[in-house]
Amino acid sequence: LLIGYLVMNSVGEACTELKREYDQCFNRWFAEKFLKGDRSGDPCTETFKKYQRCVQKAIKEKDIPIDGVEFMGPNKDKPES
Repeated sequence: LLIGYLVMNSVGEACTELKREYDQCFNRWFAEKFLKGDRSGDPCTETFKKYQRCVQKAIKEKDIPIDGVEFMGPNKDKPES
């Protein structure tokens, strides 16, 4: 989501509402389900995908160089530390 944050600041408000929706969904799920032991899944995946598509479109339209950068998101394997 770092890329999404950087792109939103670079290209304006095009994806802001989608980011807000995802943040609200994730925070609600995290507080009401995950922290209480319900690990059955993240209901915000579709919202994240919409936001991700918006960011990718903005990157393409503005020719922002992102060579070698991968988009992270729900269900994506996290690198080991």
